Amino acid sequence: MKKLGVAVVGTGFWGRNHARIFKDLEETELLAVSDMSAERAKSTAQQFGVRAYSDTGIMLRNKDIEAVSICTWSTSLAKVALKALKAGKHVLVEKPMAANVKQARTLLETAEKEGLHLTVGFLMRFIPGIQHVKKAVKDKTIGELVCATAKRVSQWPERIGDVGVVKDTAIHDIDIMGYLFNEEPIAVYAKTGSMMHRKFEDYAQIMLTFEGGKNAFIESNWLTPYKTRTLVATGSTAIMKLDYITQELTIESAKESVQPRYPMQEPLKLELQHFARCVSKKEKPLITGIDGLKALTIAEAALKSSATAKAIKLK
Repeated sequence: MKKLGVAVVGTGFWGRNHARIFKDLEETELLAVSDMSAERAKSTAQQFGVRAYSDTGIMLRNKDIEAVSICTWSTSLAKVALKALKAGKHVLVEKPMAANVKQARTLLETAEKEGLHLTVGFLMRFIPGIQHVKKAVKDKTIGELVCATAKRVSQWPERIGDVGVVKDTAIHDIDIMGYLFNEEPIAVYAKTGSMMHRKFEDYAQIMLTFEGGKNAFIESNWLTPYKTRTLVATGSTAIMKLDYITQELTIESAKESVQPRYPMQEPLKLELQHFARCVSKKEKPLITGIDGLKALTIAEAALKSSATAKAIKLK
């Protein structure tokens, strides 16, 4: 199979991880990296033996580059992704996809018009345990899904400077809740704030309401001394608990508690491999630009809910 020519825009911590995996995948050939910092771009390019660019526009003229990962600051993601789409490149854009819903819609319209793949970096869906939870919910092996609770807390990440905890971290769990319930929430109520008096919110408690009285609860903050990443799916006959960090899954029923064994895998590798295969085989990706738009819409509704102290109904 012909390798897919790829490039990475943004060579910070996460962008370097994208470059590392693209370099190692059998499906892809990493051709270039780009960063507004010429020094950082050069350092990453030397590490992986590819060409460095400080001007993304020039890099996108390379016809051998068919697909691009966008790993820039959150507020510049849409601008760079739009440039890549207009240059005829398939795009994987990191969450939160765009600075606002209007930008996200523009990306969707452009990708559709150009006939290009647009997917969003919701990494959690590629953690193997999530697929086990999703299947159990779908097959009703835990009965009816009653509610789900996510906890995503840690210390303040020094890399963050242009968005708050809702669009940076809680948006992962917003996406996962819609994925598990297999439907969109009808309302959101949230409380957010900045306990450490930062420019953006550093804590959030979000409640999503679904049809039939089902609910999801999301706790996210940058105030906790150690990192916790967990999901609990409560069914009418069993409860599933997933630790995203260790990838350990526990299933508890009235009779027993079991821990299924499955190989631990790097979710970013699975995500990028899936992206490359979907582009090469012209298949629909697990996560589409529409999923990104939905999650961003809910994240903005959560911020509005907190600002107005009211529940926000979702269309």
